[in-house]
Amino acid sequence: MRAEDGTDSLDRAAQQFMAARPQLFGIAYRILGTAAEAEDVVQDAWLRWQKTDRGEIKEPAAFLATVTARLAINVAQSARMRRESYTGPWLPEPVDTKADPQLGAERAEALDMAVLLLLEKLNPVERAAYVLREAFDYPYKRIAEILETNEANTRQLVTRARKHMTAERKEPVSSTAHKRLLEVFLDAARTGSLSGLENVLAEDVVSYADGGGIRGASKIPVVGRLHVSKYLVAFAPRFWPPAEVRWVEANGRPAVLVSAEGNPVALLCVDVSERGIERIMWVMNPAKLAPYVASLTD
Repeated sequence: MRAEDGTDSLDRAAQQFMAARPQLFGIAYRILGTAAEAEDVVQDAWLRWQKTDRGEIKEPAAFLATVTARLAINVAQSARMRRESYTGPWLPEPVDTKADPQLGAERAEALDMAVLLLLEKLNPVERAAYVLREAFDYPYKRIAEILETNEANTRQLVTRARKHMTAERKEPVSSTAHKRLLEVFLDAARTGSLSGLENVLAEDVVSYADGGGIRGASKIPVVGRLHVSKYLVAFAPRFWPPAEVRWVEANGRPAVLVSAEGNPVALLCVDVSERGIERIMWVMNPAKLAPYVASLTD
């Protein structure tokens, strides 16, 4: 093969890969819950694509999606042990969806922080099946090929995942209602208003603070309306006075970036249903905050 032929072939491979890349990242991120691991998976897929006999591949995008999903499942399986030894509650790494609204997906399904958190409770294969079906609308036959199983089993995987998600999460409200309740919550939290907090929290609300052992965050989730309200009131005097807040978007939902002296301290995300705020998620781990803050669009 002549040198220029090889160059042309690699250029074409790069074009095919870049066309598929947004969807590849979307698949990997939803399965793994961290942008850093998703980027590693996508990079690994690119390396494998370079080494593949591409002349035999009829549908490059389909081939790349298969490679990416399988790589992500492998990483998710090894990540389970790391998550079990993680200091305190683990939360997904947030992404700025204003920069890439759909993350390569036809629909924004399985992107919400609360959904990614619940997906962690599924095994990696169930998670992948759910993501490919719900976020990317892949046919069951295609998912079965990716997961190297049969169509009947694939349907069972997706059904089991759906049941888990439905049982664990109430129907979310619109983004407008979401922001409105978050505004009320933020005001009550900053002023230490116990009654104000109790008015917006669901009875069985859970507050998660992901500090990764680096910040002084609670190492266990706080559960229940009264406990969460008292907890928030107790730390309000030392947490909020020096804080500045900025409204942002994270994983398709309104969120609040909290900073002190210009340095990001926490990203506040909530999961809201008709009952009120179901989950409060404080991403405080600097390793998760830094990439998100760097990616923010004006």
